[in-house]
Order: sequence, then structure tokens, then C-alpha cells
Amino acid sequence: MSESEHLVRGVDHVAYPTFDPAGTVRFYRDTLGFPVVHSICAAGWGPDRHPDFIHFFFDIGNDDRLAFFYYFGLAPFDGGPQGDSYSRFAEDVPIWFIRSRHLAIHVDSEDHLMEYRRRLDASEWPVEMQIQHETIESIYTHDPNGYMIEITRAMRPVTPQEDLDADLTIDALVDVVAGPAPSMDALLVRKAELIIERAEEWQRTRSENAQAVSAE
Repeated sequence: MSESEHLVRGVDHVAYPTFDPAGTVRFYRDTLGFPVVHSICAAGWGPDRHPDFIHFFFDIGNDDRLAFFYYFGLAPFDGGPQGDSYSRFAEDVPIWFIRSRHLAIHVDSEDHLMEYRRRLDASEWPVEMQIQHETIESIYTHDPNGYMIEITRAMRPVTPQEDLDADLTIDALVDVVAGPAPSMDALLVRKAELIIERAEEWQRTRSENAQAVSAE
């Protein structure tokens, strides 16, 4: 087994706190149709003064689960007027920054996406946005806790060239944020430099692969 071998097989679960377990169940189980598949009644767990809590899980497909913690006797925290039950933000925090924290759930087709749009639009949590961006189309809403939820479908497969571009972009990003003035311009310049630096290696690899295919 190599040290870099990819052994992870997806998401076991993502977990959030909730101050509204009833609304959470109505949203995920009764509106979206995600069944409850597991729960833990935790009495007396944790250090001193840790409240009793319920930890419950919804099946979101592909053996992945979405989980919530409800703590008995814990009141919602004070804070700014924006955000969700976990993080409260002041009025001057940009809404696009707050909405960057979200959960995206995948569906296989446009028909499936529109079915979830129908369910949401008929509920207490209608769709707030429907957007096509690059390779995906998504609908967005907020659950009863204030968490932004995205349901998304692929409009086309992601190509190997796009995977390569992603590696270049992130390597360039890591380099420029280590500098004194990160910017999009600096990222694009660094990305161009990386393309030049790696072009010879790519060409050599491409030739080797072509020779291997010819020898088969």
C-alpha cells in the first residue's frame, strides 16, 4: 500500500447542531423524503455540565448521512442578526461570505432536481435560487436552522482537462496566498508560469502513454 493511496470512500456523515429538531425533521424527512436511519440518546455523556443530547441521522443516498445534534436545555446563542444556529454574523459581514458555508446534495438528473424543487416550493422552505454555473445546475434554500442547502445535478461530465486545470489553479492559489498581495491577477500570472514549467513533463508523459497504447 502506497503512502498516498486514496482509501476514503465518500462521506460517512456531516453533522450540525439544531435548536429546532421538529422543524429539522419536517424539512429533511417529511419534505425532502430523507428517512431517519439512526439516532443516539446520549444521557450523561461528555465532561461535567455537558447536557444530554440526541444525535440523529438522515439517509441522503449513496450510504451518506446528514446528522444533527439537539442538546436539551441549551438556548440559542446571542450574536449578530445573520447566519445560522451555529454561527451568528454581524450586519456588516457580506451575505455571499455567509452563504459560502453550505451543504450540496447530488441528484442524477434534471427531472430529479425539478422534483425536489416541487417538494420545496410546496413547503415552508421554497427554493430561493436556481442557477446554472459551469458544469452544474443547482437549487438553493435554507433549512429551519438557517443552514443553506443546495441540491445539484451535473449538466455534463467533468473532463480530464478540467481536472488538470483544477490542479494548476489550486497550486497557483497556494503559492500566491503565501505572498504579500494575493489577487486574481497574481493567481493567473502564477498559473501561466506553472503551465510553462510543467509543459515539458506533460508532453513526455503524453508521448509515453501513446507509445504504451501502440505497443498493446
